[in-house]
Amino acid sequence: MGIIRDDRNLHIILKKVDLAIHRLNDQKIKAFIEFLGLKDREDIPKNFLDWENILVVVPNREMLNEIKKYKDSISRISFVTNTNAKQIHIYDINDWKSATQNKTALQIRQFLKTNFGGVPKTSEDPDWIKLL
Repeated sequence: MGIIRDDRNLHIILKKVDLAIHRLNDQKIKAFIEFLGLKDREDIPKNFLDWENILVVVPNREMLNEIKKYKDSISRISFVTNTNAKQIHIYDINDWKSATQNKTALQIRQFLKTNFGGVPKTSEDPDWIKLL
């Protein structure tokens, strides 16, 4: 006989608690997305809670520093800076992993120019944007 008196009931209780934690974390993620101003944007997928992990892409280091403090209090989110992005985006982190797998840092920088929020520079962009 093991040290646990009722192993089956313990597993049932732990599973219920894990489910409750998952639901509460989903509420945190929804609130975070809403307060980033992404809730009603057309380009934001509505099924982001179905993703295993969410990648938040921000256009600059200042934004990253402002929001990265939430990383520890909200499970299932990660952050990356894409200086080619003009606004905040979210993606399935599995898409990020498969797209950047086996790429060098230079290849990833080139890739980010047109992917994961990156917008190709056009001739209509003001000269100061080209300098960034």
